[in-house]
Amino acid sequence: MRFQLLGPLALADGPDTVVLQSSKPANLLAALLLHANSPVSAEYLQRAIWGEEQPATARAALQTCVLRLRRLFSKHGVTTAIDAVPGGYRITAAPSTLDLLGFRDRVRRAAGLDRDPEAELCALRDALSLWQGALLANVRSVVLHRDEVPRLAEERLRAVERVCDLLLGLGRCGEALVDLWTATRVHPGHERFHEQLIEALYRSGRQSQALAEYRRVKGFLLEELGVDPSPSLRRLELAVLRGEDLGPAGPAAPRVIRGETAALPAARPITVPDAAPSTVSAVTPSTVSDAASAPAQGAASATGPGAATGTAQGVSPVTAQGASPVTPQAASGVVAPAPTPVLPQGGPPAPAQGAAPAPAPAAGTTFAPVAAPRIEPVPAVPHFTGRAAEAAALTARLTAPPPPGPEDHRPLTVLVSGAPGIGKSALAQHAARLARDAFPAGQLLVRMTRADGEPRPADEVVADVAAALGAAGDGRALLILDDVVDADQVRPLLTLRGEAGAGPGPAVVVTSRMGLGGLIATHGGWVQRLTTFTEAESYALLLTALGAERVEAEPRAAHRLAAACGHFPAALRILTARLLTRPGLRLADAADWLGDDPLARLTLTDSPDHSVSGLFDRALGRLDPRLSEAFTHLAQGPPTLLDDRGPDDEGPVPEAVREQLADAGLLEDGPPGPYRIHDLLRAHVRRTARIRDRRTEKV
Repeated sequence: MRFQLLGPLALADGPDTVVLQSSKPANLLAALLLHANSPVSAEYLQRAIWGEEQPATARAALQTCVLRLRRLFSKHGVTTAIDAVPGGYRITAAPSTLDLLGFRDRVRRAAGLDRDPEAELCALRDALSLWQGALLANVRSVVLHRDEVPRLAEERLRAVERVCDLLLGLGRCGEALVDLWTATRVHPGHERFHEQLIEALYRSGRQSQALAEYRRVKGFLLEELGVDPSPSLRRLELAVLRGEDLGPAGPAAPRVIRGETAALPAARPITVPDAAPSTVSAVTPSTVSDAASAPAQGAASATGPGAATGTAQGVSPVTAQGASPVTPQAASGVVAPAPTPVLPQGGPPAPAQGAAPAPAPAAGTTFAPVAAPRIEPVPAVPHFTGRAAEAAALTARLTAPPPPGPEDHRPLTVLVSGAPGIGKSALAQHAARLARDAFPAGQLLVRMTRADGEPRPADEVVADVAAALGAAGDGRALLILDDVVDADQVRPLLTLRGEAGAGPGPAVVVTSRMGLGGLIATHGGWVQRLTTFTEAESYALLLTALGAERVEAEPRAAHRLAAACGHFPAALRILTARLLTRPGLRLADAADWLGDDPLARLTLTDSPDHSVSGLFDRALGRLDPRLSEAFTHLAQGPPTLLDDRGPDDEGPVPEAVREQLADAGLLEDGPPGPYRIHDLLRAHVRRTARIRDRRTEKV
């Protein structure tokens, strides 16, 4: 007996198939099979059966549904058991008894055949043959159709996309057209299918039809979504217009389907005459730590190491000829040690800071990601907005003569501290670029944490910096130690050059969420602590990011948007990224939409890692568990918990603990009291606590 999910929910025994009628037991069976071999909580099963509005007797009714389902199995001779597990139920299945597992198993086996395109194509065709029509057409569960069906459909689309890539690579364009005509009409917003269709038509000698298809998809995207075709589609159109030879399909390059390595055709570059070459210098895992600064937005609002939200922070300006300008660091010969390429553990790769923008890959192109460079020349921060006083003060500090003192004890130049997402990295990089003439030996950005947020050991950083400074020219260098976790990471670097005995030590700028008061006490220096934007700075950021025409047409709505973001730079950056993708959306409508649930909507739908909630989660994850518990108590309680009660009445959270939380950037200076919690951070903690409580209740 075999379960069928990839179509109407059914039981199959050889040639005989029983399609189940729409019922609550059918909803239950579908939910269990979608998570076969894993425990499924009773709370999730209840939602899958009844939706969000459940009857008061849902728990007992769930047990009745399980009983009915077991009777149905007995009636049709199904030997598979539905096991009760703590907090829910589990059903056991194998590729031979559940078509969904069979499909995934065949896709995995196809991935191992990347050296034999014909065999891989045959295996994928075999996997796709398991799909028998509309997914779960007889299952009337809003939750499953909302949360599960789109995910399954995406698995199928990726397999179809791969089949078409293989057919194009094998030169069987006519066969690919059969699949692509259907795919593009059923999924009109899937640009990769359109790209494959245009390529297949062009390779089949049907240039006019290829151009007509491009015009059709361009019209759809503009009319329905308000966006232009992707860069790869535009380059393909240009190649078709010029009648260029696309070249043969190359060997397969790896890609991932459901976490498994599969093959994709290697890049088939489209030669565009008169276009200057540009290269990708590095690729980093994208994070939102300290919120990215992008060319379309004020960099002071963005910020942390390697952060990106569609465009990478610090992308060098491109000249009219398309080449990246030479930086002072390159001219002076300062070269960071090359990182060892590894697969990142984090989210999707994004261009590294300071990298020249590379042309988007042609159809079917993928690039293997490499590790984020640990040390690199300080990148420029395009369109820096706000922080004028802070930038001027920091620049003046960096260009001042080195303070007197022995060569082996150079004081810390400056510490830029503040909450996660407040704009520390952007300010430090912007000021460094303004002061670059004071550092003829070059300026280096040193990442003090790994891609997973773990701090790098001090000895590892010292070795990397020593190697980089060894290639520097004469004069003084500047180090930006970005995202420092504790003082012990920094201390060995403050005497590094003095120990080498070659002239003055490098100036040092530290960015950190921590106050690092002990470091300042022992090594001296100057502190610049950042807070949220002023109302004027937030408005200026929106002007820079969205354009004066759009913002000045609705100034009240722009101020409402800034207020809904709490004038928090990371939130403003994510908001502007979303609004830039929807140029037709009125700011007043966006303000209403954002105000309903700011935390849920301050995220990028195509890159969930880029979210205010994710940023806060990573910051709280660095805390000692006891501090985290104390902060949760403060955030859930009334603001009076932060009041200064005097030494005789410290309240439930002692002042020493509150000081530690303030030092970690999670408590802001008052008024009205000595501390306060940003509204977005308080809302995040409360929401997280509610979700945790619900999960605890269901088990």
